[in-house]
Formats: sequence, structure tokens, C-alpha cells
Amino acid sequence: MSERLLQIENLHVQVGEKEILRGLNLEINKGEIHALMGPNGSGKSTLSNTIMGHPNYKVTQGKIVFKGEEIQDLPASERARRGVFLAFQYPISIPGVSLGNFLLASVRSVRGEENVKPLPFRRELQAKMQELGIKQEFARRYVNEGFSGGEKKRIEILQMALLKPSLALLDETDSGLDVDALRIVAEGIAHELAAQQTSALVITHYQRLLDYVKPQFIHILSAGRIVESGGPELALQLEKSGYDEILKKRQPSQA
Repeated sequence: MSERLLQIENLHVQVGEKEILRGLNLEINKGEIHALMGPNGSGKSTLSNTIMGHPNYKVTQGKIVFKGEEIQDLPASERARRGVFLAFQYPISIPGVSLGNFLLASVRSVRGEENVKPLPFRRELQAKMQELGIKQEFARRYVNEGFSGGEKKRIEILQMALLKPSLALLDETDSGLDVDALRIVAEGIAHELAAQQTSALVITHYQRLLDYVKPQFIHILSAGRIVESGGPELALQLEKSGYDEILKKRQPSQA
């Protein structure tokens, strides 16, 4: 029997005065990869930010249960310590902070400072950078300062590899990447998810990422609710016909 990792029940989320998620339900078991697709403005990024605990996203109803514990009231730092990771759609630069020091601080925050010593960590970092095709000199550069889009996304995957989360939220990691960069980033994601048996919620508009990161489940989000779920064939159907054909056949069942 599969072990449930994440359970979202009747989730309503408000940003400012606007309600974005309107009764969303989702379950992810240990080791499963789910893809979330949907039109722009449907609430995909809102969901990932809410699970991670972004303070601008207010849960007004429902609950988020992770590893059997309700986490909707916990700060993002505590969710990270429990094993939730978010890869941003638009990673920001942090001038004045070297990538190596940033990653050391991040890993210490999640694993506990007493469990992460600088020298062993540097060896682990170097090994992971080599594995992901990231130049060692990047560890001395400021976080994302002057990095290309593909390099920024690879740094996100490097963070995931070092933090070893139980659940990875990948918010349009493929956006802004050319074909070669997409392949490198996607292969890195697939490798790390498999190596750590990490569950994932992959948010994307395109089948091309899913050719590498092969989800068992596809969900379509519309107007703040999941309105259709299926297997990998659902993404292929979207690739051929777009959202309109699927959405007009099935409207959200909840008012």
C-alpha cells in the first residue's frame, strides 16, 4: 500500500482581496511524480507558493497535510525542514552572497548546523556540481548574478539535490529554456528525483519537460480547482487539442 505524503483538502487561498484557489483537492504518495497543467491564471503558481508557505498567500479554508501533520500555519522555514522544496519559476540574484556560502547556509538550516561541517559539505557540493554539469567556479560567484536562464535553473536543481527533500515543487522549471538547456535541466531533475525517491509536483505548460520527467499522474487546473486528472496520455491530449476542448467537456463540479 502506498504511503501518503501530501494531502490537500478543500483548499481555498486568497491573495490580497482576490480568491485564487477555490476548493482544491490533491493527494501525492511517496515516490510519485504528478504534473500540474492549466491555462495562465488558473492558480498553478499559487498552489506551489501556498504549499511552501509564502506569506502573501492566505489559506482561508481547508488544510495541507504533509507526512501526517497539518502545515498550513507553519512558516516556510519549518516546511523546508520537514522536507518541502520549491524551485522558483524566476530565480532571483543575490549580489554579495557567494553560491557556495548560500548553499552551505541553506543545507545547515534544513539538516541542522551540527550535522553539516564545511569540509565534507564542500566535497558533497563539488561532486553534485560535477554531476549536474555546473562549473566549479560558480560556487565562488554571487548567487545567480550574471547567470543565464539555464544556469539559474540548474542551480535550483543543485539546491534540490543538496537539500534532499521529500517533496519537490517545480514551478515551470522549463520556462525560458532553449532545447539544449531544457534537456540538461530536465535530465538533472529526473536523475535527482529517482536517486532520492523524491515525490514531485511538476508545474508546466508543455509536454517537452514531461518527456524527461515522466509523471504517473496529470492534473488540469482551471479557475482554482483541479477539473481533470489522468495518466500521461492526458498531457499528450493537451498537446494536440489544447485546454479548450477538455475544459468545455468538464466544468468544475463545485460552485
